[in-house]
Amino acid sequence: MRENAHPGIAPAGPSRSRRAGRRPGRHALSAVLGSLLLLAAGALGLSVSGGSAAAAVPGPPAGWTTVFSDDFNGASGSGLNRADWLYDTGTGYGYPGAAANWGTGEIETATDSTANVYQDGSGHLVIKPVKDASGHWTSGRIETQRTDFAAPAGGQLEISASLKQPAPAQGLGYWPAFWAMGADARPVGATNWPGIGELDIMEDVNALSQHSTTFHCGAWAGECHDPDGISSGLQACSGCQTGFHTYSVIVDRTNTAAEQLRFYLDGTLTYTVRENQVSVATWQAAVDHGFFAIFDVAIGGSYPNKVCGCTSPSADISSGAGMTVDWIAVNRTNAGSGTVGGTSTGTSTGTSTGTSSGTSTGTSTGTSTGTSTGTTGGSTTSPDYTASAASTGSGQVRLTFKPTTPAAYVDVHYLVNGAGQQNFRMANSGGTWTQNISGLSSGSVITYWFTYEKNGPQYDTPHFTYTSS
Repeated sequence: MRENAHPGIAPAGPSRSRRAGRRPGRHALSAVLGSLLLLAAGALGLSVSGGSAAAAVPGPPAGWTTVFSDDFNGASGSGLNRADWLYDTGTGYGYPGAAANWGTGEIETATDSTANVYQDGSGHLVIKPVKDASGHWTSGRIETQRTDFAAPAGGQLEISASLKQPAPAQGLGYWPAFWAMGADARPVGATNWPGIGELDIMEDVNALSQHSTTFHCGAWAGECHDPDGISSGLQACSGCQTGFHTYSVIVDRTNTAAEQLRFYLDGTLTYTVRENQVSVATWQAAVDHGFFAIFDVAIGGSYPNKVCGCTSPSADISSGAGMTVDWIAVNRTNAGSGTVGGTSTGTSTGTSTGTSSGTSTGTSTGTSTGTSTGTTGGSTTSPDYTASAASTGSGQVRLTFKPTTPAAYVDVHYLVNGAGQQNFRMANSGGTWTQNISGLSSGSVITYWFTYEKNGPQYDTPHFTYTSS
């Protein structure tokens, strides 16, 4: 994902998403597995490609229509078709109030030179960062001319690309990305970010063979926690720098009262963001409109720096390691049609109570239990988590969640006195997940619930309440 700074404010941290990859096939077994993957992905409404050779843009599955695609079949060393692609140049949009260095602190200058952005004659786009003899970096950042890639009410939108991440020998400071931004960013140089929405489909930093996905929305430091956003965080991705992998996002508006963003790697669901994680107005402003797609490779900046705990790029960083893109495709369904890709649903029941002894140390207890079932990942007939809320001192409450089956992540969502939903990835210690809420007054009512991973699918608990002492 690619973060952009709020006008006049330098970002304190990176947007949290970018980069993943896919492992190339291995002989006969891989061919069989690849065929199965393609069949499954087609059923889910996802485009998937594999291998290292150039592949044709996959056709849309039944019920979907391709509204834009490019397979980069131009001559070796040629630039892009400017009727389809817009080159960003310089170190920022240059609008009054727009942040410098694209709002991220990256140090390269974007150009439209074929030294940085070119087709390789073998069916690929290459975006290559280059350092000159004086130490100055140039690279490429391109956007689709079209800004109308939108999911219709009652339908879905998929934005996918097959790409291979850069593989520098020394990569501290590399930041490749495939992402999309709300159409209203274009006329004003993203000075209205993050409210207009950003979908970071693939980001990696520092050549870590990882990737992250992120949703940016709302106000700076608001309910979407920007500049970090609502993010998967970096996830392991073996082979992402040695083979082509398909990265996708589906904007699902089939139920306009419960919309979703689903992110995929090679047809496998990796992260989901749900409409109820933020306010309705924030979601609609960030999601229910057109987007344009973006590819770029940055050098240095807030995300690489945050991950390494240093200032990037390193002195020995390698020049000239390009991100290679095989194809991009944008597919959509009509309102009320198409297959919902890779979803899993779950229901939970439970109760939660909290009482306070009113002692000077503010002791309190609260427990909740529940059962959970899902269309994928099986079901349970006995409680599969415990949850609690307890005072830890004056004005502070700790929310605790402990799943019976170890979870890859647990997110907590809460409102204090009904205002300003907050969403956090909880801290894990030995399988017990916690989040503190501070600054509470006596009598404050906390409404809270959890989203947790269980054997792949995500589940939501019921809403619980707790009154602070």
